[in-house]
Amino acid sequence: MNEHPIIYLNSNDGSGILAFGEGAMFVKEEGTSIEDMQAFVDAHAGEYLFGHLGYDLKNDFYPLTSSNTDQLNFPDAFLWAPKYVVKMYKEHFDFLQGEKNAESFDFLNYFLEEETDQNFHHHNYKFKARISKEEYIEKVIKLKVHIQQGDIYEVNFCQEFYAEDAEMNFPMDTYFRLNDLTHAPFSSFYQFGDYAAFCGSPERFLKKEGSKLISQPIKGTAPRGATIEEDENLKNSLQNDPKERAENTMIVDLVRNDLSRVAEKDSVKVDEYCAIYSFDMVHQMISTISCEVKPTVTFTDVLRATFPMGSMTGAPKLRAMELIEENESFKRGLYSGSIGYIAPNGNFDFNVVIRTLLYNGENRYLSCSVGGAITIQSDPEKEYEECMVKVKRILDGMNG
Repeated sequence: MNEHPIIYLNSNDGSGILAFGEGAMFVKEEGTSIEDMQAFVDAHAGEYLFGHLGYDLKNDFYPLTSSNTDQLNFPDAFLWAPKYVVKMYKEHFDFLQGEKNAESFDFLNYFLEEETDQNFHHHNYKFKARISKEEYIEKVIKLKVHIQQGDIYEVNFCQEFYAEDAEMNFPMDTYFRLNDLTHAPFSSFYQFGDYAAFCGSPERFLKKEGSKLISQPIKGTAPRGATIEEDENLKNSLQNDPKERAENTMIVDLVRNDLSRVAEKDSVKVDEYCAIYSFDMVHQMISTISCEVKPTVTFTDVLRATFPMGSMTGAPKLRAMELIEENESFKRGLYSGSIGYIAPNGNFDFNVVIRTLLYNGENRYLSCSVGGAITIQSDPEKEYEECMVKVKRILDGMNG
């Protein structure tokens, strides 16, 4: 693994941001608090900060604990002030932080060689499901009972696929191989210490631009068709599916409520509702919700109001997270958390960590998790099939 952290945030439209080099770091671990995280952000105001927010930061915001199986052991959060930040657009490079020198250009050239080299290394990872299809269906039926009883309206239930004794000698090559499959707008390569994330996410968690906060939850998935006609039919079917629209509507309402906790009065609005976006692997239903944020609100105030994201939890959020902990067979860690950056002016942009391979180099453990929203209308068999649509191409592609 690389001596210093690396993060590449790739929009897959010819643009991206690459951060690398040594710098001050904050690791959220036992004995540190959300207040310590905010103090780190404040101490590095005027600098770029990159890093991740793990799903189990929820335990700092809600009366929750996590005790499920965790072979990845990512810290609950990590922030880092890199020596170099380079904004990339096609053939143009702009140093946002750090100097153009031999060190930075050596790494930049190495990175560009990796990006353009399509001769990917071959792997033969043997992924196993942590739970069987039968167990998955039993859990969905159990969760639907909670919905029938009125405990929740919707819950995001996930399962893990994993490979043990997985050798990862070329992590950057692995990322570009995944990106070749997904071409997602919130893609990222993330490496620090023994940890690595290869993220093909189509989903934005939260963006701050000036006083405006924007969230873009995804709820609703359909496969791509083999022909133009089939593809258009699948897209139209998703657009008009009452179950998928109901899922999306519930999360839109949840996000509106979350944003209202940090928003100026009457500023929360739905900018785009149940729009269909097409990606290489799937069609997705995405809504956009925004607000004007109060000027006194800090970065961690926003997290306290909105994290974890509603699309990966459910509604009501607290009860959904309790049931997630009771019914899932693994600790999510970075999965369904977020990777992103904070700019020197306080703006930020963070994705949702889905369609992602996570790796711990110390114990050679590789993980890819997947989930979906369970509602009263859910057919357990079809929910399982939707999970397979999302994850199969990634798992197969890594061994292609």
